[in-house]
Amino acid sequence: MQRRDFRCIHRLRVRWAEVDMQKVVFNAHYLAYIDIAMMDYWRALALPYESGMALLGGEMFVKKATLEYHASARLDDVLDVGLRCLRVGNSSVLLQAGIWRGDVLLVSGELVYVFADTATQTARTVPPALRAMFEGFEAGAAMAEVRTGDWATLAQDAMQVRTAVFVQEQGISPDIEIDAFDAVAVHAVLYNRLGQSVATGRLLPATEGSGRVGRMAVARPLRSARWGRLLLDTLIDAARARGDARIELHAQCSAQAFYARAGFAVCSAPFEEAGIAHVSMERAL
Repeated sequence: MQRRDFRCIHRLRVRWAEVDMQKVVFNAHYLAYIDIAMMDYWRALALPYESGMALLGGEMFVKKATLEYHASARLDDVLDVGLRCLRVGNSSVLLQAGIWRGDVLLVSGELVYVFADTATQTARTVPPALRAMFEGFEAGAAMAEVRTGDWATLAQDAMQVRTAVFVQEQGISPDIEIDAFDAVAVHAVLYNRLGQSVATGRLLPATEGSGRVGRMAVARPLRSARWGRLLLDTLIDAARARGDARIELHAQCSAQAFYARAGFAVCSAPFEEAGIAHVSMERAL
């Protein structure tokens, strides 16, 4: 088992509460580490677990979990937890896990999940769409696609994400969430392999050679999985293609680091917009 064989890697640091009297990680915590990494696996598939499983008509239940311990992790160790799908059967899915400290394999394991009816917990055939997602991801295929278009074409799917993020999660009034700029903007929506809209953003018409990105929103279960960056890059490419010299945006202060990694620089003092702290940021194209 090699770390490079895994497309999905979750990094974590061992906490004080996870070590035992011997100052090493208590054995049961390794299963918890793998379970945490499993959520990253769903993010890598661009699949919001709860709503995705509802569409698929079932749930993934753990049938069997086995671990083999090779060496111990200790307090403050930085660990990489890898997950990959080895096989999809009729109703079961076999996942392999590995936990490393650097290049040292500490724990290896296998987990058998069964796709089953949520109410009765009786096994069901793995849906073809879910099978294709497992197999496609492990083969290196894209798990989501960005579509661009006008408001008339993408409004329903864009608003599903914007309402969940801005209105329901952040408490922004619906009266100001939709504005007149929607009708003239280029919109982008990210869709997963189930056809769910999971992220959105818009690019306003250029003013004096400067375009403006706004209404960037990613479904909460899929954040920190680079889907927001894929969406942002699509909008930046659209601005560049129409000849914009630069691009600007109003970033929520909590998302400032995200935009900085994409090459944007702060160009204003913090200010309040819709009751949330923002800064202006821009980058040349």
